[in-house]
Parts: sequence; structure tokens; C-alpha cells
Amino acid sequence: MSRTRAAFSLILLGSLLIAGACRPDGETRSGSDGRLEIAVIPKGMTHEFWKSIHAGAVRAGRELGVDILWKGPQKEDDRAQQITVVEDFISRGVDGIVLAPLDDRALCRPVKDAVTAGIPVVIIDSGLQGRDHVSYVATDNHRGGVLAARRMAELLPLGGDIFLVRCQEGSASTMERERGFLETVLSDSPDLRILVQDQYAGSTTETAYQLLENLLSRFPDVDGIFCPNESSTFGGLRALQEYGLAGKVRFVGFDSSPKLLQGLKEGHIHGLVHQDPVKMGYLGVTQVVRRLRGRTVETRIDTGVYLVTRENLEEPTVKALVNPDFSVLAHD
Repeated sequence: MSRTRAAFSLILLGSLLIAGACRPDGETRSGSDGRLEIAVIPKGMTHEFWKSIHAGAVRAGRELGVDILWKGPQKEDDRAQQITVVEDFISRGVDGIVLAPLDDRALCRPVKDAVTAGIPVVIIDSGLQGRDHVSYVATDNHRGGVLAARRMAELLPLGGDIFLVRCQEGSASTMERERGFLETVLSDSPDLRILVQDQYAGSTTETAYQLLENLLSRFPDVDGIFCPNESSTFGGLRALQEYGLAGKVRFVGFDSSPKLLQGLKEGHIHGLVHQDPVKMGYLGVTQVVRRLRGRTVETRIDTGVYLVTRENLEEPTVKALVNPDFSVLAHD
């Protein structure tokens, strides 16, 4: 650690100890009314997935009587901005942080700085190297990739040529999905031939669209495509529609949005591996508050993963999953 950063951590820790009046149960009075302040930091601010995370976090905050501070980078590839957001919340002296790290290494140092300053951190959605965080609340992303591969095998029982589209390097969640998909195809479906497995869609719908447009121009006879997150799935859907291949190429994606669900209903998407982001946001906040109140915290919580198809879309449990209640955000 540089002398500047070390001095920053020592000064910050001292200021928190002086300024933070403690309750008998160990809570730190951060807000003007003495309520706990919990910072929830997503990977980005635009996708439906993060809106669901936010809804879960706000619901937990209301139930537990704590204030939720929601802020993250605008784009899901802006590691520097996410680091700045974490550092700003440390300087503010929040009581706890719930973080979905953009990079499993780059966010290690900011998390360590938070812990040094006496701020517990819960990691959600995507893994982080190191052991400084108190809990990890997320989907079993490897299993999500396995479900996608099995769905692709069902859709192409006689085999075929497929694309494995990757998201971006350093994103632990999507890397696990890609690994689960690739390993399952190689072990269980030898008749599925992977034409592409080393191309990255990037963090936006537009970059994903551009990649898939290029790949479809090179391999117009592809039989199946797997995309590992919301933006890459929507970019892939747009490219297939543009090329007149929507519904003809077997397409399995990840997460959902109104446009992706419409694509599923129209038969342009043949499966969406779905997480439970509302539950993830809710339990992320719950875990950090439990830690602050001196209660037992689970070090790893699996929030579940599900395969959504046109056939099961109207089932009550699936409908609740893909149509989360955002009314809690109306007055947040």
C-alpha cells in the first residue's frame, strides 16, 4: 500500500470512530436521524436486472428501517467509475456496502479499504477474489450456463453449429455462465459444434449487436446462439431480426426485459436463463444489516436460477419472476 493510501485509510478510520455514535446493539448512527445508511452499488444503472436489484434492496431497507443509497457507474465496463463510487461512499462513512463488482480483481482494493474503515461489505451477483467481504449473495452462474447448454441440446437434437458469445473479461458472473455452457456442450453434446467461443460482446446492447451482425455475416448458416447476459441477448435478438433469422436460429439468452419477453412470446428467443435479482438485492441488504447488528451472517447464499420458455411463461411462479413489482421504487 502506498503511503498516501495508508494515510487515507488511517485518517478515515479515525474519523469514523470519532463521528459514529454507537447504539448498544452495535449499530453506527450515520444518518441525521440515526438510521443505518447502506450503500448499494450495481454494475450499471440501465438494465432491467439492476432495476430489480434496486427494488429488492429498497424493500429490505423499508422492512429493516435503514436508508438505501443507490449509485453505480452508468456503463457496465467502467471499472474506474465504480471504484470511485465505492471510495466516495467510504469517505461519506456509510455503515455498510452491498456491491456487485464489475471486475473480480479490480474491486478488491476498494473493498479492502472499506473493511479497514470499519465498513462491512456484502458482494452480490458477481464474485470477488479475496476474503474481505462478509457474504456472497448470487446466482449459481455455472449452473445457469449448464441449463442454457441443455436447452440448446434440446433445441438441436441432431446437432449443429453454434456460437458461444462471451460478455467481457473480468466479469466473474458471466465468465461462470460461459464456462458452464462450454463444459456441458463439450461433455454432453458432441454433435454441437462450437464455431465461435472467443468473441466478446462488451457491456452494451450496441456492441453486442455489432458483434452478432459481424458473426452472422460470416456464418449465416449458424444453427444456435447463446448469449450470457441481458445486453448481449438483446443485441443478439436485434441482429437476428435484422438478418431475417429470428426464430430460425435457435437462440438462448440470459435475464429478461419487456423486449426480451416479447421475443420469447414471438418465438424469436427459445429460452431465457433467469435469475432472481429482487431476492438478490433484498438478501444483500439483509445480510449486511445482520452483520451490523451482531447477528449470524451466511457466507454464501444461492438465490436460484431458472429456465424460462414460451411454454412455461404463464406459470404463476415464472410470471412473478419475470414481472417484478417495481412500485416500491416509486417514492424512493
